[in-house]
Amino acid sequence: MSLTTETSARQRLTLRWVVLIAALALVFDGYDLVVYGTVVSSLLRDPTQIGALDAAQAGALGSYALVGVMVGALAAGAVGDYLGRRKVMLINIAWFSIGMALTSLATSILAFGILRFLTGLGVGALVATAGAVVAEFAPAGRKNFYNAIVYSGVPAGALMASVFAIVFNGVLDWRGLFMIGALPILFLFPLALAKLPESPRWLQARGRQEAAELLSIKTGVPLAPEVPSGQEATTAKAGFAGLATRRYGVPTLFLGVMSFSGLLLTYGLNTWLPEIMGQYGYDKTYSLVFLVTLNAGAVIGGLLASRSADRFGAKAIVSTTFALAAVALVLLTFGFPLPVLLTAIAIAGVGTLGTQVLIYGLVSNYYETSVRAAGVAWCAGFGRLGGIVGPLLGGMLISAGVETSTAFYIFAGVALLGAFVTLFVPRRPVTEEASGPVPAAEPVPSAAGTL
Repeated sequence: MSLTTETSARQRLTLRWVVLIAALALVFDGYDLVVYGTVVSSLLRDPTQIGALDAAQAGALGSYALVGVMVGALAAGAVGDYLGRRKVMLINIAWFSIGMALTSLATSILAFGILRFLTGLGVGALVATAGAVVAEFAPAGRKNFYNAIVYSGVPAGALMASVFAIVFNGVLDWRGLFMIGALPILFLFPLALAKLPESPRWLQARGRQEAAELLSIKTGVPLAPEVPSGQEATTAKAGFAGLATRRYGVPTLFLGVMSFSGLLLTYGLNTWLPEIMGQYGYDKTYSLVFLVTLNAGAVIGGLLASRSADRFGAKAIVSTTFALAAVALVLLTFGFPLPVLLTAIAIAGVGTLGTQVLIYGLVSNYYETSVRAAGVAWCAGFGRLGGIVGPLLGGMLISAGVETSTAFYIFAGVALLGAFVTLFVPRRPVTEEASGPVPAAEPVPSAAGTL
């Protein structure tokens, strides 16, 4: 086997483990996202669970986790470019698993809200780090596709929550459904501990060139071109300081607004779609089918759209899918037959959570290594403000007795805002990484024994 072939084989194997671990982590992010929406009707109707709730309070509870996600994402951005990708992933897989288990034991509204916030810290850190990990391990020309596979874990987890709520209806109560969200501590954490490597490019960006070269040999992952002699990799501003530079300031603002729009739609619809459709006369089973359809559309549509994003550019595809969501949400107000309604909901899934998958891909590949974790964290963190607003907005509209069609029109307007803002994102700044990676360093005798 030639050196090049052996290196490529090691890179493919490393990439598969990285993608699998990151995707599984985000499956449970998606599960956490939707599991509350599947049980909120039960909590509203049974005050013996955590206390008496009205729609506005339920919307606020739905937002507490998202506040935690925002804080966790921003915290990961602050430390992720300094601590490394592996440590952040491991810590937060354990964190959110334990948080889900403790939440399942809550007996009061206060305890439930606090634990949802704390769980959100771990979820946010994972969302912010996963994109950086994939961007640094995926080959050029396939980054959007692999990023879509990983971030499709979010709608896949949302789909899993919807299906479990249907399948286990009458078998598991809301506590059992939340306990399922704690399972990663049993299987995913040990797997990540054994198989998730640190990013060689992160080591290189931190000025640890020798360690980066050895890990590049071991994993088969190529490094970026070396920093010219006389310059140190660590002289470039890293983390959030790098985002505040002239190169990244304006793009970061626009990317944040895009994520805000996408996550407002994602969390608003996943929290309140069953209740809104219930007001159209559909019972709980039908309402959960709508959630399944929404998230299935996001998974399938996001993966298909990612292929186009690698070919035509993520920016054009994101703008298009946002616009499709706006059209689909308006169509939901016309009282079409069920098959047409389900089709519109699937398209709305592509244009909401499916679009958010593409946004994470765009952001992950927009920034260079020294600011990548911070850039994705900003996208996830600022975007989660939209995720906070979504459930609150839905709860306020329902509490105020606003017509259900008005809620869909408002969500459609948010989708149009996202499409409009996307058009104004500047071209990616030219960096050394943009010129493409160089081959991994050739193994030397002293390093051979480490493979």
